[in-house]
Amino acid sequence: MASEVFLYVPNIIGYIRILLLLIGWWCFNCPPIFVPCYVISIILDGLDGYAARRLNQVSEFGAWLDVVIDNLGRGMLWSALFEWGYFVSALEWCVFVCTHSCMGAEWKSRFGCSPWWIQRVTANGFKSPLGVLCISGLHVLPVWLYGYQKGVLTEVLFVPFTLQCCGIAILTAGRLLCFAVEVWCLGMHIKFLTRTDQKTKEKD
Repeated sequence: MASEVFLYVPNIIGYIRILLLLIGWWCFNCPPIFVPCYVISIILDGLDGYAARRLNQVSEFGAWLDVVIDNLGRGMLWSALFEWGYFVSALEWCVFVCTHSCMGAEWKSRFGCSPWWIQRVTANGFKSPLGVLCISGLHVLPVWLYGYQKGVLTEVLFVPFTLQCCGIAILTAGRLLCFAVEVWCLGMHIKFLTRTDQKTKEKD
């Protein structure tokens, strides 16, 4: 039955991630609670994909749910950290709609006809050097900024101020690279939509 997909182990892990994010959101200004909840959610993000492949429980719903949870977590962080954080969250949701509406769960492997620099970033499912930088900026930068603002990096992890700033600089570079890829994806989706409209008019 189709409903069985909701009880797949990877998707149950996803539900746990949602619960952790809700707890983290409720305790946003309490780093001892927020940080473990958010970090465990990130760790589980890697575990659900492994479980899906290991248990042969890969599904379109699971792939969709995974990205939705990622966007919820990052959107929560960006929006709470900065007044303009909503822009970052909105951009990520727009890109999610673009990539999943026409590419589905296989969106990571659909960049074969993209410019060379996009291919460098997305090679092997973003597992290239530039891809790692891009994904690090996407996922780690908001957490790093939270730790910077709340004093976690200084008072708990004892990260030197210079290293904190270097981390922000490197991760920001990665996020800007990710931003460039996102803008390209938006542009390509708009082209796809306008071409579809043109073909529809020609048929009529």
